[in-house]
Amino acid sequence: MILTLGFVSAVQTILIGVFAGYYLSDSLFDEIGQRALMVSKTVAAAPSVIEGVRQRDIEGLNRLASRLTRTNEALFIVIGDHQGMRLAHPSADRIGHSMADDDGDQGRRALVEGKAYVARAAGSLGESMRGKAPVIEPETGEIIGIVSVGYGVDQVDATIKRYSFVLYTVVGLTLLVSILIAMVIASRFKRAIFGLEPEEIARLFQERDATLQSVREGIIAVNRDGVITTFNRTALETLGIDPDTPLSGRPILDVLPESDLLSVLESGTPDFDREVWLRNRQMIVNRLPVRQGAEITGVVASFRLKDEVDQVSRQLTRIQQYADTLRSQTHEYSNKLHTIAGLIQIEAYDDALNLIGSEVSDHQALIHLLLEAVPDPVIAGCLMGKYNRAREMGLGLQIDAESRMVDIPADMPRDQLVSVLGNLIDNALEATRHQTGEGGRVQLSMTDLGHELIFEVEDQGPGIPEDSQQKIFEKGVTTKQGAEEHGYGLHLVRQFLNRWGGSIMVENLPGVGSRFTLYLPKTSQGSDRH
Repeated sequence: MILTLGFVSAVQTILIGVFAGYYLSDSLFDEIGQRALMVSKTVAAAPSVIEGVRQRDIEGLNRLASRLTRTNEALFIVIGDHQGMRLAHPSADRIGHSMADDDGDQGRRALVEGKAYVARAAGSLGESMRGKAPVIEPETGEIIGIVSVGYGVDQVDATIKRYSFVLYTVVGLTLLVSILIAMVIASRFKRAIFGLEPEEIARLFQERDATLQSVREGIIAVNRDGVITTFNRTALETLGIDPDTPLSGRPILDVLPESDLLSVLESGTPDFDREVWLRNRQMIVNRLPVRQGAEITGVVASFRLKDEVDQVSRQLTRIQQYADTLRSQTHEYSNKLHTIAGLIQIEAYDDALNLIGSEVSDHQALIHLLLEAVPDPVIAGCLMGKYNRAREMGLGLQIDAESRMVDIPADMPRDQLVSVLGNLIDNALEATRHQTGEGGRVQLSMTDLGHELIFEVEDQGPGIPEDSQQKIFEKGVTTKQGAEEHGYGLHLVRQFLNRWGGSIMVENLPGVGSRFTLYLPKTSQGSDRH
């Protein structure tokens, strides 16, 4: 950049200097020529000159010419008669000779045509700029002579050199200043781009574009005017916009009228994990202002469909449930196998058989109930896992023998239903163990009669204060002490109910415990009924 700007400045300055020098030279020669012409006309019109030419007063004309030469700082003033013969000349030996020796036939223009003119010629006194004017008899208008006034070219060259020195000094200083300015601009520009070279900037731009397109979250960035500057393909897909739609250069409010990016632009406050609706889709949005020093120059927003976040949460919940189930079954059966082995070793065969029969009987009864009442394998598997989890905790999970859950809508997402039901049962088990210790019971009843699926979960916990019965569904709110990681299960329950149009009722039981009753319409309503 320094070389480029310096070269451009040098070329411009040199061209300007050459043009200025040429223009100065041409102007000075023109100015000297016009001065010579003006003096020649003035001398030719002087009465003393007219009279001297008329009388051929050579001596008087020479004195007059000599005085006028000094007065006008001219190189010479020559006066001739109507035939072009010199009557006055700085060199006495030239008097009486034709003026054609100096400038050929050009003098005829003044003597024949009566026209004054300027010429550049080399004469007996050297090269000069000459102004020639005819001497005219005032009374008759007859041309009786000619006056030639000359200024030496050396005088003009000396003047040009004097002005040229100043001109080219200024040109040189201008060139130096231009180079210094180029260096300052390049230095400031390089600091502004963090010391990167153009090739590095191009590579970083390509990397940035590849990074944007590889991110699975939608990304949109706006400048300080709220105009979109950056976006990725995922943003278009997430928002349901045609992938070929150009967004760059468009105001964000034209594309997303409900966007709050401009408020972040004004406040400069980051916004994380906020749930918003964009183009009739619920999103989880993060917004971060872009700062350059103390100035906010834009905002970057990343967003993802909330369903995807919930799906991840549900999958993590299911994985946790499966892990808990396997762990509880491993622990429980390990203990019972050890017990059976001990009974066999002490030859208590009847007790060993009774224990095996009791275990088989309990599981067979549960399996038979689930096969009859809950043919859906995903829900049945969840209830079997919770049954084993309860036994590991020293509790009991009792499923009402009259329960029935057969008519489950085909479009109801099973993973979400299992997540909701699992969260309710887990909360009931935790509350019961906290209140009663081992030996407590959690009861579950289900029915699909009518137009709704109804689940009731009763625990033997401490109950829930009435003023907290709705707050517990808010994100991060929990009644468990010292459990910062809790407060999300019931929030997921509420989110599922909002989407499906279901409702949940919380009530405290007489004495101790609470009951959660979940209502899910067999047809999605898409409204909040709780």
